[in-house]
Amino acid sequence: MSDACGCGDDKPTGAGEAEEREPERLWDVSEIRAAAVAGVLLLAGYGAGWTGAPRPVEIGLQALALAVGAWTFVPSTLRRLAKGKIGVGTLMTIAAVGAVILGEVGEAAMLAFLYSISEGLEEYSLARTRRGLRALLALVPAQATVRRDSIEQAISPAELRVGDLMIVRPGERIATDGIIRTGRSALDVSAITGESVPVEATTGSDVYAGSINGTGVLEVEVTTTAEDNSLAKIVRIVEAEQARKGASQRLADRIAKPLVPGVMIAAALIAVVGSLLGDPATWIERALVVLVAASPCALAISVPVTVVAAVGAASKLGVLVKGGAALEALGAVRGVALDKTGTLTRNRPTVIDVAATGAATREQVLDLAAALEARSEHPLARAILAAVDTPRPATDVEAITGAGLTGVVDGRTVRLGRPGWLNPGELADTITGMQQAGATAVLVEDGGRLIGAIAVRDELRPEAVEVIDRLRRSGYHVSMLTGDNHATATALAEQAGITEVHADLRPEDKARIVAQLRDQRPTAMVGDGVNDAPALATADLGVAMGAMGTDVAIETADVALMGEDLRHLPQALDHARRARSIMLQNVGLSLAVVVGLMPLALLGVLGLAAVVLVHEIAEVIIIANGVRAGRARALQPLTTTTDADTAPAPETVSVG
Repeated sequence: MSDACGCGDDKPTGAGEAEEREPERLWDVSEIRAAAVAGVLLLAGYGAGWTGAPRPVEIGLQALALAVGAWTFVPSTLRRLAKGKIGVGTLMTIAAVGAVILGEVGEAAMLAFLYSISEGLEEYSLARTRRGLRALLALVPAQATVRRDSIEQAISPAELRVGDLMIVRPGERIATDGIIRTGRSALDVSAITGESVPVEATTGSDVYAGSINGTGVLEVEVTTTAEDNSLAKIVRIVEAEQARKGASQRLADRIAKPLVPGVMIAAALIAVVGSLLGDPATWIERALVVLVAASPCALAISVPVTVVAAVGAASKLGVLVKGGAALEALGAVRGVALDKTGTLTRNRPTVIDVAATGAATREQVLDLAAALEARSEHPLARAILAAVDTPRPATDVEAITGAGLTGVVDGRTVRLGRPGWLNPGELADTITGMQQAGATAVLVEDGGRLIGAIAVRDELRPEAVEVIDRLRRSGYHVSMLTGDNHATATALAEQAGITEVHADLRPEDKARIVAQLRDQRPTAMVGDGVNDAPALATADLGVAMGAMGTDVAIETADVALMGEDLRHLPQALDHARRARSIMLQNVGLSLAVVVGLMPLALLGVLGLAAVVLVHEIAEVIIIANGVRAGRARALQPLTTTTDADTAPAPETVSVG
């Protein structure tokens, strides 16, 4: 909350304190209860006057209404004044005291009543969105079953230790993050990552707290405690990062902070000059009305309410947005730079073609390649090993940096490597064809004789074409950045529908290209958060893929897509655009109210009660408008067809 605003002054904002008592209903907000009491007393006071009751009874009831309503903001205002801070509460307090001095106790009570309603509605809206974010923690079950010393027992998730073996039965939620040691199932992760269809999981798969097990019994080794699991991490990050302010928030602060003392000086001048030239009582009253009319509280709350609502909604969709600055930047993005491996592709290379020479067979080529790759962790190695049933490891294997591998199989020297290090010979045209198809080609030599080539390709995600088409039709400039060779990168980009390709890039090269793209338009970089870290940091906005398992991604990026469905990217961009539009609407309405009310108050057209009523109605409208940013629709299950099948061909878009 801005310091320029007295709304919510000196209220606890720490996560721990807020968790103690979050209002679940509007009536749970103390300011709303106080406003209700003040409203009843105020009506009773006016009723007493209308029925001819003694004047002291009417004034007494209005004074009680004033005291109850003022309780919601005067104590916090005095505490801030003691620290040398002036806020909107200061304006409201001065106006109320001035109205009482002028004998307008009823109008002072009306001011306090309406302002307390605004305070309560603001607190409720913020608490509601905070509660929506913390609801993620409720996804953790009350008990977890573990096997210790060969005995199964039910314990609290807080008692889980790293290394424990959890037993997760069908239909149960997983209590904390871990790795499946035995079992196979389909996990419902929609509440965490936003993915609308169950995800297959088997031995060795990572699983996350809050996921719902499908039909199989799983034994899961605990890898994080309940305090540090993925859900707790998400909540901590978002709550900490919500303190960061976007450009609109800073704009509101820049306007509101000087406005408060400026209005106080202007009101003082109106009172002094008006008293010298006319009736002092009239001009002092008008000065007080101007003081209230210029209240920037609506301006100060206009953006934070929107930010909290939008960030909370995004987290439910599987998009982690790190506060107002990130949301604002996401909404302003007009260019998207995409990493290839792990972003546009699955990062699961597979063998798509094998070529053999002479009398050599496909199986011989794969067997010798697998023998060299048997103990390698390289992605290409995993692809080749997956194509062989039982690989036999070679001996004396040596890695040649940037070239390939050498080793010995059955007493013969065998080599595997890239074209250029090994002579492609008669397979030169075949190698070219493989690369043009978007594959990485490696050659295999046996005893100094070329026997074949293997094409390995990391396939596009099934949703990639749909996502690129949607981004282009929404007006985004899309480019691809990759460390792969130009032929492979170009082939894959054509499949995806991307026309701008930057290939053969090192991490520092990606950062340089992103800086150039930023000069043309606000640009987001989407990557896996490891080798893309420099580019993520350089971009106007960094977006990390699959952040549920990547600490580097969460730390480096401003936004993280927690699932593996790339369709979350255009969904997040659309959501942020809408939220940014709502922010600008709120700021504009707030300024219009201030600009419109001040001259009416100065000329005496509107009295104190009318100004307060208009101002507080505007605040209610702004809060309600901001809460709209909390609406977002979940993704539909992925289909084999895309919008591109029926939509008109996208035009080339130039965004400045």
